[in-house]
Amino acid sequence: MISIISLTVFLAFYVLYNTSKKATLSSNFQIERWIQHYSKASRFIGIGILAIAYSFLIALKAIGSATLIFIILIMTIGSLVVILAPLKIINYKLILGMLFLAIFFEIYS
Repeated sequence: MISIISLTVFLAFYVLYNTSKKATLSSNFQIERWIQHYSKASRFIGIGILAIAYSFLIALKAIGSATLIFIILIMTIGSLVVILAPLKIINYKLILGMLFLAIFFEIYS
């Protein structure tokens, strides 16, 4: 469950990153172009996805540990998105591979 919450935090932060005016943005996919064109609505969507991930984390853990885990997720995933997105390393194959690997380790360990 933590891996799915991490993926939603990543998705939310990537949406918020694509609404930035200062960042070097790529528009490989139609969804990225839509996010960049409708930046105000995309900010609300990104913040909403973050709120949903935080509420799922609170439902899974206690409020104190959920807050700590959420802050750590925001810092870690946020810095990875800011570092790797301009290098165009982030693509859907990498995200799906990391998700399957995380779910595998979460289930079998």
